[in-house]
Amino acid sequence: MESSILFVIGLSVFVTAYFFYGEHLSKKLFNLFALDEKNQKTPAYEFEDGVDYVPANKNILFGHHFSSIAGAAPIVGPAVAAIWGWLPAFLWIIFGVVFMGAAHDFGVLVLSMQNQGKSIAHVCEDYLGPRIKNLFLLVIFFLVWMVIAVFALVIANLFISFPSSVIPVNFEIIIAIVIGLAAKNTKISLTVPSVIAQMMLMLMIYIGTIYPVDLSGLVGENNVLMTWMIFLLVYSFIASILPVWLLLQPRDYINCHQLFLGLGLMSFGVIIVSPVVVAPAINPNPEGAPPWFPFLFITIACGAISGFHGLVSGGTTSKQVKEFKDAKPIGYGSMLGEGLLALLATLAVCTGFSDSTHWHDHYSSWSAANGLTAKINAFVLGAGGFLSGLGIPENISQTVIAVLIISFAATSLDTACRIQRYIISELGESFSIKPLKNRYVSGVIAVGTAFLLMISGDKGKGGLSLWPLFGATNQMLACLSLMVISVWLKRNGKNSVYFLFPAVIVLVVTSIALVFNLIKFFEIGNYFLALITSTLLIIEFFIAGLSVKIFRS
Repeated sequence: MESSILFVIGLSVFVTAYFFYGEHLSKKLFNLFALDEKNQKTPAYEFEDGVDYVPANKNILFGHHFSSIAGAAPIVGPAVAAIWGWLPAFLWIIFGVVFMGAAHDFGVLVLSMQNQGKSIAHVCEDYLGPRIKNLFLLVIFFLVWMVIAVFALVIANLFISFPSSVIPVNFEIIIAIVIGLAAKNTKISLTVPSVIAQMMLMLMIYIGTIYPVDLSGLVGENNVLMTWMIFLLVYSFIASILPVWLLLQPRDYINCHQLFLGLGLMSFGVIIVSPVVVAPAINPNPEGAPPWFPFLFITIACGAISGFHGLVSGGTTSKQVKEFKDAKPIGYGSMLGEGLLALLATLAVCTGFSDSTHWHDHYSSWSAANGLTAKINAFVLGAGGFLSGLGIPENISQTVIAVLIISFAATSLDTACRIQRYIISELGESFSIKPLKNRYVSGVIAVGTAFLLMISGDKGKGGLSLWPLFGATNQMLACLSLMVISVWLKRNGKNSVYFLFPAVIVLVVTSIALVFNLIKFFEIGNYFLALITSTLLIIEFFIAGLSVKIFRS
């Protein structure tokens, strides 16, 4: 099978979905244009505070939202799920993104905007009650806790594996602050400075390739990983408390251009080089792997549907949207872009080997396929092959892809810290703990608890002990968000089937997956994970049951 054929099919489906299904949701279900015509203020204007509620240009905000959701997960998930063959992964990405993931992100964004820019957990209180809100907050805290700990580990490993990426990635942060200050003080558009910054970033990629940064001589080889992880947590804390206009918006706008450039180059590389897919279409029984149903659907989480995306939609993005009609390209369009990234990740790991024998050697067993860093490295090598087919030197191609992944993983990391800060503040409000409402205190707790999770394992890898629960927890949160949207639509006399049907599907899949995990954890004697899994199941069914009761009434 030619990879270019699969890519063109996927791209065509996404473009068609944006102009038809996305437009239908926007105009017929949410009536976004009518809200703008009534001059209804968005939360960005109604609660403008210069820190979190800041009206943003549609293109800039698209860059923030796209960069925040397009981290390492839409690469890791497809790279692991390829062990079951390229066809199941391809189909789940295409249909999952169009009818579930993009609709979910879009729906949460609109729901939050219609409720003062509150998080999905806070909105839940109005429709399902305060007890459900607190359960929602705890599930979100647990999910984001894992994201911060594991993403910091992944980025640190990438800095070690690809030291040529260190200079361009950190240059990007510095230049973003400079652009943010210039835009704030002079009211200039971010477009021209960000394009110039992108050109400078290309120069930094070249310099980084020539002068890679290796900290082993400075801190010792055994301390490099922990040094990078501490650096990343300190950066994330600072980024999470800064006003969004200073770092978040300009950096993510630069990232957006970088993402478009990277996706464009990879797309052209796939079409022009069109490497042959050496992975089997279906590989139903890999050694040691769990059954493809339901685990394919939770392994490819962020690449198809993700509860974390709803946290971004209702956590940071909804506080910056200037007009209601902007929600469609930002919410629905960004998820289609992430689906494209997941599709390219699938093609990269299914074509990046010389023949099927080498592919089977790499995916010889579930333990071999399930390594986070190994799979990201496989994507870097495979996607680097797409770029080298365009005449770009192989070492520079790999640096470009590594910088692309790290930039978006770092964006997801500091966005997760900001979201965790919001969640801790909301917990403080719910339980009347005033210090938690302070953004500095909540920010310290957000990164501090993640650090404690990191050091609970060998060499900062404590987050990986909980990672087996990430996919199911992530999809569970998406399911609960879809239920809240369904109740909101029902109460407003709208057709809720667009969100209720995906909610039921995701509920069934995550429940089966959690039961499988529960049995496995008992078998291997991991009673800690078994306890967490049981708790998640109870919370899921409790919220689902109450949602159905309220929905029917």
